[in-house]
This record gives sequence, C-alpha cells and structure tokens, in this order.
Amino acid sequence: MKNITYKKSGVDIKKAGIFKNKIKSLVRRSFRPEVLKDIGGFGSFFKFDKDKYKEPILVSSSDGVGTKLKIASLANKHDTIGIDAVAMNVNDILCTGAEPLFFLDYIAYSKVDSKVLIDVVKGLNQGCLEAGCSLVGGETAQMPGTYKGGEYDLAGFCVGVVEREKVIDGSKIETGDVVIGIESSGLHSNGYSLVRKLFSQAELKRMSKELLKPTRIYVKPVLSLLRTTNYEPRTTIKGIAHITGGAFYDKIARILPENINLRIRKDSWVVPKIFKLIQNKGGISDKEMFHTLNMGVGLVLIVGQQSKESVISKLASFNLKSWVIGEVVKGKKEVGVL
Repeated sequence: MKNITYKKSGVDIKKAGIFKNKIKSLVRRSFRPEVLKDIGGFGSFFKFDKDKYKEPILVSSSDGVGTKLKIASLANKHDTIGIDAVAMNVNDILCTGAEPLFFLDYIAYSKVDSKVLIDVVKGLNQGCLEAGCSLVGGETAQMPGTYKGGEYDLAGFCVGVVEREKVIDGSKIETGDVVIGIESSGLHSNGYSLVRKLFSQAELKRMSKELLKPTRIYVKPVLSLLRTTNYEPRTTIKGIAHITGGAFYDKIARILPENINLRIRKDSWVVPKIFKLIQNKGGISDKEMFHTLNMGVGLVLIVGQQSKESVISKLASFNLKSWVIGEVVKGKKEVGVL
C-alpha cells in the first residue's frame, strides 16, 4: 500500500481543527471568571479562589449518557444530549454539597457530520450554564473501526468544591427525619437499554420527544438551600441521593448510616405516564421499576422534620415540584418501597 495518509485511514485532523475553532466562541459563554485560557491547549487553566474557603475539598465525578445516545441518533436530534452528560456529573457531586466549578467532555466517533458534533457541544455548554460551571475543554477522538459511521459516544468529567465542615455524607441522618423527592423531567439518562428492548424502532422514534427530555439539573435550587444569607439560615440537609441506575433501592442506601432504614411511600406522588407505559408494555413488577427508573423523582433530600415545609417552599420558587415521600426509621441500611 502506497501513499497512505492519516486522512485516508479515516482520521481527518484538519476537519477536527476546524470543528474546534468553531466551538471556541460557543463555549466561552459558560466561562466563570476563574477560567484563564481558551479551549484548545494542552491543558485547561482554572484559578482556584483559595481565599473564598476555609478548608476546601475538591469533589470529582465522571459519567456518560449511556444508550440514550441511540434515541438521539434515531431521532436525529443531538442538541440536548450534552445537557444529560453534564447533569449526570454535576448532580452526582451535588450529593456531597459541592458546587460544580468546571467540566470536560469526551466525544468519540468514527465519522459524524460536524453539525452533529456542534449540536452536542451546544448541549454541553447549555448544561454548564444551568449548573453554573465552565466548559473548559475535552477530547474529540476520531476512532475509525471502533464506531459505525454516524455513531458517537459521549462522557464527561467535572470538578466541584465544598467546605470540609459542610460536606454532606449522610452520617447525620437519624430516625424521624423525612425524605423529600424532587420531580424529574422524565427518564433522565438511565433505563434506556430496557426501553429499547421493549419498544420497536418506529415506537421509539414516535416517542423520541418524551425520551429525549434532558436530565434535570438540580444544582442551583439545592445550593440555594445550602447557602446562608442575612435573611435565611442554611437548611440542614443531611443526605442527598441522585436517583439514577439502581434507583431508589441502591442509590439512597449508599448514604444511609448502618443503623438506619428508609421507607418510601410510592403513593405520595403521581408517577408520570411514561413510566406507567413502560411498566405495562413489559409487564414489569413495581420492585423492578423502582430499582431501575426514577419514577418521576430525580433527586432525594433527607432533612429534619422542622425543615420540610421550608424546603418544599424554596424549591417551588424555582418552579420545582417536591413531596414528602418517606421517612427514616431504625434498621440495617436498607430502603423499602411500600
């Protein structure tokens, strides 16, 4: 084989460079004042304001979007899937009480229209704006032979900060506390392998508007609860769980002390129609549904009895519905859905 080039082997460096230049002005919209350099270098610069904190703890997370990407490709709609990538990460570190600072993405593909990639970045940037963090860089990897033409994978990584004394780890949860569930925007970004098994391609395409609703980002509402002002005291939130894969049983159990159980009352909120449709289509048990999907509750807060009304009221000011969905009792670090 003669005159072989990298481009002939499937990797177009020039095209990738054009793409990176196109997105520079886009991602600058999410830059916080701490960002010191444009994207495109060998590293991203973020000037950490150490004087703002007494004893700062950095918190990090890495996650992807999963097979929700298949629905995006089926519907040829790619401008919200980046929001999902950001949400899966920032909502996770929020569970510790951390404020997200910056985010980096990873997009891998074989051959994809540059408009698709730009739409993905638009979603990433929008997610960062909603979370109050900066999209400071990432990696766009062209990998011929690994992905089919038109397919891509998307993942992300974020870093946040929390004061050591304000870390939320569930250790202060005690009997008598209540569980507040905050509404989800839909399926969010888990359970799509199950959904794709149940429904035909035509059905999935018809349902794509519902299935592609981006994962709700809870950062600003929850941080507003945690911040002390001259007018409002800091809300004592003892535990936060992001309801993703493993859902109510696994995700909430992670934050419970060894001598604590948690009871969720499934009749305390109205489960959205999409979940009922999935359950009826597959003849799925309640336990499997609550172990796989968020069932309309994307984030759970565990608070003292005295805080429940103020928390629900504050969340309502952000146009978020929330409900008291359970209580904390003595036990063995288990979650029951009743």
